[in-house]
Amino acid sequence: MKIALLTDALEDVSLEEVLLWCSERGITGVELGVGGYSPAPHVDAEALLADEQSRADLLAQLGEAGIELVALNASGNPLHPEEVIAARHDADLRNAIRLADLLGVGRVVAMSGCPGGPGSDGSWPVFAGGAWLPDMEELWAYQWPNVIRPYWEEVAEWAAEQAPGVAICLELHPGTSIYNAESFNLLRESTGPNIKVNLDPSHFWWQGIDPSATIDAIGADGIGFVHGKDTILHHDRIAIHGVFDFRWPSDADTMPWHFCAVGSGRPTQEWTSLLEHLGSVGYEGPVSIEHEDPNLSPVDGVEASLAGLRAAGAGAG
Repeated sequence: MKIALLTDALEDVSLEEVLLWCSERGITGVELGVGGYSPAPHVDAEALLADEQSRADLLAQLGEAGIELVALNASGNPLHPEEVIAARHDADLRNAIRLADLLGVGRVVAMSGCPGGPGSDGSWPVFAGGAWLPDMEELWAYQWPNVIRPYWEEVAEWAAEQAPGVAICLELHPGTSIYNAESFNLLRESTGPNIKVNLDPSHFWWQGIDPSATIDAIGADGIGFVHGKDTILHHDRIAIHGVFDFRWPSDADTMPWHFCAVGSGRPTQEWTSLLEHLGSVGYEGPVSIEHEDPNLSPVDGVEASLAGLRAAGAGAG
């Protein structure tokens, strides 16, 4: 198993230091944030796009460290109802796709985004996760044909022409319009094979979704990338609050569930089974650690996830 790191976790240190740190720990790949929600702490996508020598220098720096650039990350909301935000995130995504092509990177991690509601003058995205009340029943019926499908059809077609070797790997994240196997399969019927999934199991577990069943529902060809992140479910708190919590984000002592280092939430054997299942469908790419554990510092969190992934990998057949 190849282990990589989304370097946003170490945003306060230079890329040179990050690469040395990874090399010393046997982390063989990096995923670099280049826009969207990422602060893009280690590379400037626009500067790299504009200068061939800068791209060559980056690749040389990675090569000297023995580290592979496995993905660029431009996760954001290109469907945001506030046009300024949507335009910025759309530009970041397209820059990431173009840059990935120039750097010879086969993956861009992204999110599908979430639009507003019909006839709304507000600037807040509205998530159509379920039409529990009559007032909500037409939300998806508006968002899907008018915003979500047209945008991603156009982006997929544009990317296929501009960067035919690059897969756009959508992180199935509640709050974005494409958040589970059913919504992804619906999107892929319209977009084609360059739209894939960044499988982050942490977003599935708190919803009660089985990541391995999701892999089967999506199909082997739909898995483009994998994140290593876990989730702790506090069942005593869930018994009172459920998994929907208006207080999010809050402190770890309050939330009914929160993200954590690999192995701190689900048992090692469950991670082993997930890795085995990924291997059985032909996934040979890396698992990229994403640190979001509120109980650990970035360094401690990444090291804990690294140990958890290695323990799980050691048990995989």
